[in-house]
Amino acid sequence: MDELRLSTALDHLDPYAPLDDLEPLRDIVGSARVVAIGENSHYIREFALLRHRVLRFLVERCGFTVYAFESGFSEGFAVDAWMRGEGSPDDIGALAETSIPCGTARLSEVHDALRWLRYRGGRFAGIDVPEAAGSLLPSLRPLSAYLAEADPDALPLLDAALATAERIATTSMALAAPAWARLDAAEQDALTVALARLHHRFRAMRPSYVARGGSRAYDVAMWRLQGACDTDYHVRAMAGSGLTGDGSAREAYMAGSVRWHLDHAEPSDRFVLAAHNAHIQKTPVLFEGRLAALPMGHHLDAMLGGDYVSLGVTCGGGRTAALHNDESAPFGFRVDDTALAPPEDGSVEALLAGTGFSLNDLRRVPDVGPRPDRIRLDSGYIRTPVLDAFDAIFHVPESSVSDETGL
Repeated sequence: MDELRLSTALDHLDPYAPLDDLEPLRDIVGSARVVAIGENSHYIREFALLRHRVLRFLVERCGFTVYAFESGFSEGFAVDAWMRGEGSPDDIGALAETSIPCGTARLSEVHDALRWLRYRGGRFAGIDVPEAAGSLLPSLRPLSAYLAEADPDALPLLDAALATAERIATTSMALAAPAWARLDAAEQDALTVALARLHHRFRAMRPSYVARGGSRAYDVAMWRLQGACDTDYHVRAMAGSGLTGDGSAREAYMAGSVRWHLDHAEPSDRFVLAAHNAHIQKTPVLFEGRLAALPMGHHLDAMLGGDYVSLGVTCGGGRTAALHNDESAPFGFRVDDTALAPPEDGSVEALLAGTGFSLNDLRRVPDVGPRPDRIRLDSGYIRTPVLDAFDAIFHVPESSVSDETGL
């Protein structure tokens, strides 16, 4: 790879060290408005440090202004208010606990990146369904005050949805799906119907809502409601009532949230988007040859074209966070610190073996010979045409699980 000038050796992971070694990233990013940076597993210390370093490069040298994160759209407004100067810089620890789900922002390295961006005058944008599909409440509760002003007649519909949503509210999809499954079928359907009726009314009554509260307030409320509807659909699918590819509902919402923030941002704003590799990849997500989802990156690639760049992050070895369902755990799963096996033949990790800590421009791989057909996903692999899925890959020689997960 070095002979083909595809691989650039990087010097270190220190976010505050000189950034010159990242200069080749400028050509990969080009003029894109949205640059996604992934990770093959959550809770990895090296990946958090790398993201901070890439965030700093994109902000300081390429003019990026907004950090979009794999966390709830509705919850993200509280983090953005903090980013604008509300409260103390040290509030981010408690704020992350309530606004960034599943403990993915517990790492001190993530807190450091967010504090650094606050000092720089940056912005924050949540993009995901509420509570990682664990609860409808973060999206629905703010609608009570909104409808009290815009449409009091619709409050009984919202109250009916809230009554059921409160009974099944949890901290992640892993707990929400079994909680939803324990409802009577009539209650499940009544929740879906109430949300659908609210959604149709919001659309039909838009001129009246905008006249009473303004277009910005309507847009926020409508997208919150969309998040609740998509969460209901997603949880129903995860509980065993889904069709092939139903995981796409959450992914389409995340892509739509990026579009929402772009539409409500300044024309000069550019977004760094942090999410799992499986969310940012441009190719469909398949498990055992079966379509699981059309990921956010697939939707963004179709939506934005060259304005979307996907940077995967993976590792050659070390240890990773393997997730296992466990309803007794805080988020419905436990995190096992697991040793990684050597890279499999055919994987992008095998292709990058020997490159060390590096940035690899996949756009320049010649269209000859074997092409990697898989990339690490936690302790296993996901099969996908990697050169089509990502524009570039950051390779870390060894990863380690943070001891700050608390899981």
